[in-house]
Amino acid sequence: MSDACGSCSSGQGAGGCSGCESEDQKLKTNLSRIKHKIVVLSGKGGVGKSTVATNIAVALAQAGKQVGLLDVDVHGPSVPRLLSLQDKQPHIGQEIIEPVSWSKNLWVMSLGFMLPNKNDAVIWRGPVKMGLITQFLRDVAWGDLDFLVVDCPPGTGDEPLSALQTIGPDAYAVIVTTPQGVAIDDVRRSVTFCKQVGNPVLGIVENMSGFACPDCGKVYDIFNSGGGEQLAREMDVPFLGRIPIEPEVARSGDEGFPYVKVEHESPAAQALGRVVKPMLKLADSLQEPAADQLPTPKSLAKNNGALRVALPIAEGRLCQHFGHCQQFAVYDVDTELGSVVASTSETPPPHEPGVLPKWIAGLNVDLVLAGGMGAKAQSLLKDEGVQVIVGAPSQEPEKVLEQWMKGSLQTGANTCDH
Repeated sequence: MSDACGSCSSGQGAGGCSGCESEDQKLKTNLSRIKHKIVVLSGKGGVGKSTVATNIAVALAQAGKQVGLLDVDVHGPSVPRLLSLQDKQPHIGQEIIEPVSWSKNLWVMSLGFMLPNKNDAVIWRGPVKMGLITQFLRDVAWGDLDFLVVDCPPGTGDEPLSALQTIGPDAYAVIVTTPQGVAIDDVRRSVTFCKQVGNPVLGIVENMSGFACPDCGKVYDIFNSGGGEQLAREMDVPFLGRIPIEPEVARSGDEGFPYVKVEHESPAAQALGRVVKPMLKLADSLQEPAADQLPTPKSLAKNNGALRVALPIAEGRLCQHFGHCQQFAVYDVDTELGSVVASTSETPPPHEPGVLPKWIAGLNVDLVLAGGMGAKAQSLLKDEGVQVIVGAPSQEPEKVLEQWMKGSLQTGANTCDH
């Protein structure tokens, strides 16, 4: 973990430490690639906040969105268990941390992945916890995400404050409560907390709102009902819905499979679907560029019109698996003349996570034209300032390049989307 500015070797503090300025820029760049940030909060412990956060992330991923799930509960990280990822570990490089992949479009990071002994208590003071949260937001290779869902510990202390302040005022808060008055009192403070730090409240979720009988389907209000909705009206924030207690919800969490993945028609599953709807509307509010609008040579060229393009090659044709190619055909293009002025063949280093993107950037490549490339490799290349086009056909590299330069390249499915 990086030292704070006050203790860095320069001794110049926040205003004069170039290393800290570089880290700030890295954080801004990482966050700028995430369209929507959802921070799940609660002023009360034991309300099922982590279960709600995890199922929100899975539901968004099932809707086809690119999703990250960040667990910043330092003292009780439960997301790895909820997703049956307890034995997984992220790949940690010199400058980046690769999150754990739960599916092809859901990536997860938690301190729980890094604890050497799952039974040891984490005894950290506030500055250390805040530093960890910043590092997870800055150094984890989240890539281009539609949503980052952040699961915070209960209360309005160091972790929620650090998460909201680090992410910024465009992070939406989803606040979880249960119907009882003792929970409502604490959760009310979470609403005022968000207003004080300047983050919008997307809405309140009333969890454990009645018991849904698995035999007859009737809902019994064993903890009362309506407290969350009443609080939403009182605080003038949206109400996202009630989620009833179902035995299967508790069992799914204990056994590590998301409830929304296996249940669709139950009262709890339908309630979670209603909770997610406003988040999907956020995503739909952004106009996505058409998939067939590829970047043009002139849009990527440098000021002098020069452009360097690399294509992964196997057996003389464009390789459909970026990380397993034999060579890279590298072309220097004059975009003003519309022609190739030089070409070389480069042998890549052995395939290891995170190595190829840095190697390609070291060749001063501006664009990689590939048949198939995993999402993480695309993200790492973009971090290095290298643009990527995937779905190119398995043809001779010169032919693929010529088609792209003329604007006639037809791309298909990404053949290596993992």
